[in-house]
Amino acid sequence: MKIALVGIGKIALDQHVPALQASPDWELVATVSRNGTVDGVEAFTDLSAMLAARSDIRVVSLCMPPMARTDYALTALRAGRYVMLEKPPAATLSACDMLAEAARRARVGIFATWHSREARMVATAKDWLAGKKIKSGQITWREDVRKWHPGQDWVFETGGMGVFDPGINALSILTEILPDPVQVLQARLEVPANRQTPIAAQIAFSDNISADFDWRQEGPQTWTIEIVTDAGTLSLQNGGADMTIDGASCAAPEAALSGEYPRLYSRMAELVHAGQSELDTRPMALVADCFVIGDRISVDPFHF
Repeated sequence: MKIALVGIGKIALDQHVPALQASPDWELVATVSRNGTVDGVEAFTDLSAMLAARSDIRVVSLCMPPMARTDYALTALRAGRYVMLEKPPAATLSACDMLAEAARRARVGIFATWHSREARMVATAKDWLAGKKIKSGQITWREDVRKWHPGQDWVFETGGMGVFDPGINALSILTEILPDPVQVLQARLEVPANRQTPIAAQIAFSDNISADFDWRQEGPQTWTIEIVTDAGTLSLQNGGADMTIDGASCAAPEAALSGEYPRLYSRMAELVHAGQSELDTRPMALVADCFVIGDRISVDPFHF
């Protein structure tokens, strides 16, 4: 199927383009971006112009920041195109509801992707936790914003989510693997004095689960989730790529070795063929709860 990629920035070039080029399901035939292009692919600077010129393109994949994504998604959906969304699917939950309704009215599908759920051991962790009693859990998601978002001030602007930009990856895994839902009980949001969104957060969930998100970590990065159950302790390391049970390593299933984004695009192909949507907003709901009930603590200014 022919697909257009909108928003040609770092994530598009690092992940989406290679996944599409290697996919047996997709042909990347157009891009839309104010600045970026992909060699050998027709480039547009306006989404509406691309949609008008390329009626043969059935699917549009959106990779721009969440604040801009909703209007682009609505434009594509109303033009009768299937839409694939980078995480988070929008800046607000109400925007997600609008997108779901637009897809329903246009009789096309929409796919809100959560790439960290496709890390190679997440499905295995979900299977192992099924039916077990959760005693406690600890999420540690600490990385260097200067490495992953160099000079990208939008992440600290309203709608950019701050440390929840990576933190929502952890929450997408948590909501996928736990047998039952959790709720936010308390949150502490550390907001730089010169910014709008937090650079760190500490969260207490139900089931005695806590999270530590921090965007100031230098050196080795930390992406771990540990869940203590009545049958042992499960630990996901490296963002879900590796897993241990009571300290013993678990082998990855062969089907999980192809990579996160290739599996996302494979799933998108399945949804298009079936005429279906997949729009899970549970990770966003937890983030929204943190902003609603969390204590905002002013910390030192942050500069790239």
